[in-house]
Amino acid sequence: MMGSVHCDFLIQEDDILEGTKRETTLHMLMAEEAEGDDTKSIEMSVRVQGEKEDITVTWENLWVTVSSGKKKKPILQGLTGYASPGRILAIMGPSGCGKSTFLDSLAGRLSSKMKHTGKILINGQKQTLAYGTSGYVTQEDAMLSTLTAGETLYYSAQLQFPDSMSSAEKKEQADITLREMGLQGAINTRVGGWGSKGLSGGQKRRLSICIEILTRPRLLFLDEPTSGLDSAASYYVMSRIATLNLRDGIRRTIVASIHQPSSEVFELFHDLCLLSSGETVYFGPASDANQFFASNGFPCPTLHNPSDHYLRIINKDFEQDAEEGFGKGVSTEKAIDTLVKSYRFSQVRKQVKREMQKIVECDSCEKRKRIHAAFPTQCFVLIRRASLQFFRDISNYWLRLIVFIVIAISIGSIFYNIGTDNGSIQGRGSLLIFFVSVLTFMTLVGGFSPLLEEMKVFERERLNGHYGITAFLIGHTFSAVPYMVMISLIPGGIAYHLCGLHKGLDRFFYFTCLLFGIVMWVESLMLVIGSISPNYVIGMFLAGGVEGLMIVTGGFYRLPNDLPKPLWKYPFYYVSFLKYAFQGSFKNDFDGLTFSVNFDGGGTAIMSGREVLAHTWHVETNHSKWVDLAIMFGMIVLYRVLFLVITKFKEKFKPFLASITLRP
Repeated sequence: MMGSVHCDFLIQEDDILEGTKRETTLHMLMAEEAEGDDTKSIEMSVRVQGEKEDITVTWENLWVTVSSGKKKKPILQGLTGYASPGRILAIMGPSGCGKSTFLDSLAGRLSSKMKHTGKILINGQKQTLAYGTSGYVTQEDAMLSTLTAGETLYYSAQLQFPDSMSSAEKKEQADITLREMGLQGAINTRVGGWGSKGLSGGQKRRLSICIEILTRPRLLFLDEPTSGLDSAASYYVMSRIATLNLRDGIRRTIVASIHQPSSEVFELFHDLCLLSSGETVYFGPASDANQFFASNGFPCPTLHNPSDHYLRIINKDFEQDAEEGFGKGVSTEKAIDTLVKSYRFSQVRKQVKREMQKIVECDSCEKRKRIHAAFPTQCFVLIRRASLQFFRDISNYWLRLIVFIVIAISIGSIFYNIGTDNGSIQGRGSLLIFFVSVLTFMTLVGGFSPLLEEMKVFERERLNGHYGITAFLIGHTFSAVPYMVMISLIPGGIAYHLCGLHKGLDRFFYFTCLLFGIVMWVESLMLVIGSISPNYVIGMFLAGGVEGLMIVTGGFYRLPNDLPKPLWKYPFYYVSFLKYAFQGSFKNDFDGLTFSVNFDGGGTAIMSGREVLAHTWHVETNHSKWVDLAIMFGMIVLYRVLFLVITKFKEKFKPFLASITLRP
């Protein structure tokens, strides 16, 4: 009985904290910032937001199912509740209970493999949240590793705020947001990644939150904001979130899924939603949770963290120890069943329904729609940001450049001044094919991992409405061009000069353009593969397989006239990008040269380069090398348009794909 009273005091102290302790704690945190900064934050918030209404989210009889073979497996089962302005709703439960799925459902981010039924309403209306209305902080902190915390937020501000705001105002708002989350001391620290140390886990988490609260959204979703953090860092992150409403004066609706909060973090929550295997165990004020558990025979022991106690009772993965007296020998299954049934007929649930009925319906969740940066501005900002990322990321283009230079010197020394004698015909062909093939595979090996990092950032920012697919594609393409030119020009020039290939500025220019086209094609292929499968291992297998098929059917390892006509020559040979690269490089080097050919019976003969192309390499000589180059760049454009189409298709037809996937 004493344990119940004590824990009840710990939980119900939330009521007192709202008037005393909580206010004291939050105001102490606010006092860390300058009063002038707070005033600027509120003034800027008014300018950024315009006239907006509070946002209330309600859900009724929410079911989410996923196909499992021929059956549908329920992830969420008949959830009902609401999230109110000015309050923090915590979604808690053991691993696998459906917390992230629940959050994705409310935010409209369910994958195409899942289907939901029931009502999800915004201010009593079924509508899609407009840009700037909500922010979503995912579990993974997807940010560019070489940018500093300040740069990350500054570029985000330039993308999210309209062009009507000056650059100074955008930077000022970014600085204010950084200070609000206590990151002013890390403003010049790089985010960091696998190759370099940067921000700590807690700082990365706060920076992710900064990006989403930059435009002062009225609705904020947080998926496991304390994941991977110690208790001190978890409390600091959550306390900063809890003080947002006091700092900028906005009645923000905050919904956070959280795994196992400390007692201090738990005290920050106003409302609590406990889930077990997708069912509601409890929904209501956090301060009433202990009374609910105690009334059903599961009181919180003395000096125990209430959240730990709740999760221990409803965790199906481990049976309770009857000797410890937590459930009086009741099995976990029976305990959960008791709590679920009790909540279903409890006064707490009836009160939830009454509160939902009181929610005033309105025509729209906001008076005016937020406007982000114009399309040209988005492209320009993305080009600048990606260029800075490429310049600082040593493991991407710079490492590739060093490796290609070493390979070029090696090839140059092996095929040094190859000449035009009998053996040079085979030597020139092997040299060109090897250099192209190595360039192809090394670009894939060195570039796929950085591309996936960039695409994770793109996926997060696109889903949050910062910019569109076309802006990302333009920014990614043009920011990489100088580095592709560098990789093509320097190693290509070394190999071309040392090997003594066909002299002439126009020939070298074509060779450089061809290498540039190959690098750009591989990166275009990686974009397409990355849009289909963002997994590194699977993506490498797919891209490597495609490149391998295109090399073997390109017309060197098996001459074009010798390729089996079904499948391999028609259509693989003609759709192989490297077919045009091989033929263009051969035409560029052999055409215009003469070769001295030795016969087996003795004697020599002079053979023109065009004859070598036609009879030795089976090259199509009815069109020029520039046509081959034009076809290559046409295929590059086609691949990038394919990336655009696949990404837009996945976004626009997600509901249709879900209905097809889940059809019995």
